[in-house]
Amino acid sequence: MASHQTASLAILDDYVGIAAKHFSHTEGLKVDSFPDTLNPAKPDEFETLVKRLELYQIISSMRERTPFPAELQKRLPNLKLLLNSSVRNASIDMNCASERGIIVAGTKGDRPKDKKALEDLDELPPPAGHSTVIQLAWAQLLALCSRIPQDDHALKTDPTAWQSALMIPIAGKTLGILGLGKLGIGMAKVGALAFGMEVIAWSENLTQEKADAAAESAGLSKGAFKAVSKEELFRGSDVLSVHYVLSPRSRGIVGTEEFSCMKKSAILSNTSRGPLIDEGALIEALKAGRIKGASLDVFWEEPLPKDSPWRSTNSWAKSEVVLSPHMGYANEGTMNRWYQEQAENVERWMNGEEVLNLMS
Repeated sequence: MASHQTASLAILDDYVGIAAKHFSHTEGLKVDSFPDTLNPAKPDEFETLVKRLELYQIISSMRERTPFPAELQKRLPNLKLLLNSSVRNASIDMNCASERGIIVAGTKGDRPKDKKALEDLDELPPPAGHSTVIQLAWAQLLALCSRIPQDDHALKTDPTAWQSALMIPIAGKTLGILGLGKLGIGMAKVGALAFGMEVIAWSENLTQEKADAAAESAGLSKGAFKAVSKEELFRGSDVLSVHYVLSPRSRGIVGTEEFSCMKKSAILSNTSRGPLIDEGALIEALKAGRIKGASLDVFWEEPLPKDSPWRSTNSWAKSEVVLSPHMGYANEGTMNRWYQEQAENVERWMNGEEVLNLMS
């Protein structure tokens, strides 16, 4: 912990320009914003990123958009406080930060209790127990099953366009949940209540007892969620939704073997993390039309490179594909609240006070 009369802050990846206003009231703080993302895994961008950040004591980061591996942290001699959005970030080398005395602080994104903090937010974050990740996941799935992207484009570009294909009904079908945590439970609840779907789920330590507790926590009856084996999950799902935590152990948890088990009519949804799925295996499955479709909000490299195959799925995929640019968390209320929390931590640090939401 340190006490500073003045400090410099670099805001990274604020592509909609909402962060600076939250830091503007902090006396003695010099703020610069860099909305264009640089990837430290690319040598030329790494050096540019070092030169951009080497003078700053404080850095505001947005999720995993700009990773902070040890190699980068070691080239930033002035960095004392690294602000993260949310309470988890696998792209920050926490061991290196600890060794170098860099404080890493997260944000909760919850609705503030302080009256002034409430007044400063034009839009509130979702209430506790709700997430726009679930909203986005269902929006993608319904768009894919209802042919909304294709028909919207056709009606706007072809003066003769009208009905050209058929929707996919999902009511009463089987929804598979890979990872029955908070988001998985939220996804399953909507499927069960809104569409009468049968819910099956798997994760490494999931038991039927835990599945029953999850169902009851969602206001559903015991037995509404059925714990199954991993193979049963992939063989039985009509819609398979991924909500697993990314770790070295779970990387590539969905691969060629899993795709070979899936129904040809099945749809895969991933709003969790790209590397949970073997990218090559998914591309091959879509090229071959091995599954009906995929809706993806997360990717293996973000932002997507200009030459990414995902930018040209219309030219190679036999399956339906609906994409969005990692928008699940990017809602106005949560994003502003994150920056509000970051600004509070900057003031605390500059005043020599305890920083909130320390990460380890």
